[in-house]
Amino acid sequence: MSNLRVRNQNQQAPVQWREAPTVTTPVDPDHIEPGKIWNSIWTRRYPILALVVASVVVASVVAHKLTPVYAAQSVLVIQPDDPSLLQKERVADNNTTITVSDYVMTQMALIQSRVLAERVVTQLGLDKTPEFDPRQQTSLLGKVHNWVGHLIPALAPSDDHPLTDTEAFNAATKKFMDQTKIAAVGKSQLVGITVAMTNPELAADAANGLANAYIARQQETRVGGAKETTEWMDGRMVELKAALKASEDKLQKYRDAQGLVDVGGATGGVSTITSNELAATSDRMIDATRQRAEAESQWRQIQGMKGAGLERLASEPAVMQDPVVQQFRAEVAKAQATVDEMSKRYGDKYPAMISARSDLNAAKASLNSQVQQVVGGIQRNYQLAVANEASLRSSVNTSKNQIQDISRKEFQLRDLQRDVDSNRQLYDSFQSHMRETAATGDIQAQNIKVVDPAIAPFLPYSPNKPLIIFIAAVVALLIGVGWALARDAIKNTFRTSDDIRKQINLPIWGVVPMLRKRRNQTIGQQYELNEDGPFCEAIRTLRTNVMLNDSYASNKVVVMTSSIPGEGKSAIAVNLAFALGKLERVLLIEADLRRPTLARNLGLTGTSLGLADLIAGHAKPEECIQSFGRIDMLTVGTLPENPLELLASPRFGQFLEWVKGNYDRIIIDTPASQAVSDAALICTLADSVIYVIKSQSTSVALAQKGINQLVQSGAPMRGVVLNQVDLLQNPNQNHLGAYEHYGALQIQ
Repeated sequence: MSNLRVRNQNQQAPVQWREAPTVTTPVDPDHIEPGKIWNSIWTRRYPILALVVASVVVASVVAHKLTPVYAAQSVLVIQPDDPSLLQKERVADNNTTITVSDYVMTQMALIQSRVLAERVVTQLGLDKTPEFDPRQQTSLLGKVHNWVGHLIPALAPSDDHPLTDTEAFNAATKKFMDQTKIAAVGKSQLVGITVAMTNPELAADAANGLANAYIARQQETRVGGAKETTEWMDGRMVELKAALKASEDKLQKYRDAQGLVDVGGATGGVSTITSNELAATSDRMIDATRQRAEAESQWRQIQGMKGAGLERLASEPAVMQDPVVQQFRAEVAKAQATVDEMSKRYGDKYPAMISARSDLNAAKASLNSQVQQVVGGIQRNYQLAVANEASLRSSVNTSKNQIQDISRKEFQLRDLQRDVDSNRQLYDSFQSHMRETAATGDIQAQNIKVVDPAIAPFLPYSPNKPLIIFIAAVVALLIGVGWALARDAIKNTFRTSDDIRKQINLPIWGVVPMLRKRRNQTIGQQYELNEDGPFCEAIRTLRTNVMLNDSYASNKVVVMTSSIPGEGKSAIAVNLAFALGKLERVLLIEADLRRPTLARNLGLTGTSLGLADLIAGHAKPEECIQSFGRIDMLTVGTLPENPLELLASPRFGQFLEWVKGNYDRIIIDTPASQAVSDAALICTLADSVIYVIKSQSTSVALAQKGINQLVQSGAPMRGVVLNQVDLLQNPNQNHLGAYEHYGALQIQ
């Protein structure tokens, strides 16, 4: 025993409490320690597992009670009516591009229309089934309301406004539309109609009914449209026929009024005849103009020689060209030659001469007469040519006026003819289209048909029980993990000895692990029973620190306290007493006069006298102190009504002085310092105070407050015991106690 009592050779003063220094080491707020996260989860693995199991059980029960829903699908093929859409695309009149996918999407929207849904609901009578009729359904809230109404009639639900048949039908239609899904099958022209219901046969009938209703609706639309078109075209044909007849009558009436005859079978026949006449007259007028010019030239020549005499006129080309003039000129020349020849031989009185001269004069007279006749003929020819030209010119002008008048009439005639032709063409087109519509209106379209009718499904698609259970388990696991992490993040407690160094700055005298097999009945005798090796080793380490910190004879009275009840200080005190009892004479005093537990935990059933009876003067020490194994102990005894007054009485101090002379170590178990003020009073009488902190339970602020209050009251704080450390969560604490005594050698 003397070998264990080692003193500090430097004779340092006992350690004094001080506030923990501010940690200046920079901390990365984004740093996450995986080890701490895993430790937090592992520590609370059982509550998390319980939550997961409970969630799985609840999800299984709920999934089992859910009504199964069956989905039936009918597949249609929808091909465009317009063959141009079978090409890549077609451009509509408003410059928008229409593709096959656009056409299919439009048809899908038509399948989802309320008109078809109402037709199926009516055909299958869905509005009378419990699944779709809201009057036959009761929600969970409604069931609760009805149940409350049975218990409290005043709260019974009233049926003042029941649903009408129309409202129930609309609600059933709305629900049927919600349970119907229309989707394209891949990138094809196939469209799937899926209906989900609790009745598999009814779901298949509804899917097929919706497909057939859509095809029937398309056929009705096609036939109805053709009928309406035929009726409209019949009325339009009557109007067009009347318009054509009116235009033809108007054309013929105009021809009759204007006296126009279409010789060539066309409107240009009359103008053609007039144009030919004008051309011939124009040709004759050109000839007359030429003749007039020639006659005028001859006439002008004669007029120019008017005073020159007949002989001179006879030499003019226009006159000389006349054969009679030429003959008479030859006779004159011949007679003149005879006269000239006879004048050389005969005299003027010679009969032959006279006869010759008479012949010459006769010839000249004939010539002059003929010249005058020729000149008169030239004048008459000129006058006739002028008159002829004037007549032809007048005829040409008249023909031109006639042609212009005929052209104006032909313009009007062509307008009337165009009206006739346009009305006839429109009439013929409508007649042809009407015949085509009447011939094809009753033919059923083959571009939409059912390729895969729906059949009653064997297995429900909802609810997916394994998926529900799996999701419930995952959600519960996430909630449990989140709860564990959030609790550790919010709860500012001590986990390791490093936390105590940083927050309290007192020596750590022991790190006591959590018992692997906790038994409340024997927790005070764990050291004696030696059932948990790490626990017993931690108690030995605590004993070593207590003995190594002896300072002369001032460390005899050791007080064990904590912040609040339940931190294990009583169990630490009892086991420390048993550990010291193997080396020293030890007295264990239970000073918790309010909630004593020592006698019950150790199974003491002897005398009922104890510390309260001793301080009150009702018993002597030898009557109250009991032996238990190698230690003596003093229980509370009779519970007093004034525990604080008893502890504050001089008898308690005198008793401690007496036991110091009879025992090597006195271990006092006090109440929690933050519960009552008894601990503060007892700690002032102690030589050493050991503060017990429960790992991951005692808050930092509470421990700091408790220790600060004890220091301020003069308590000799020596060290801290970190109790109930989970070694699985904090494996680095497993061997800490084995090395703590090296630091304890430096502290007094």
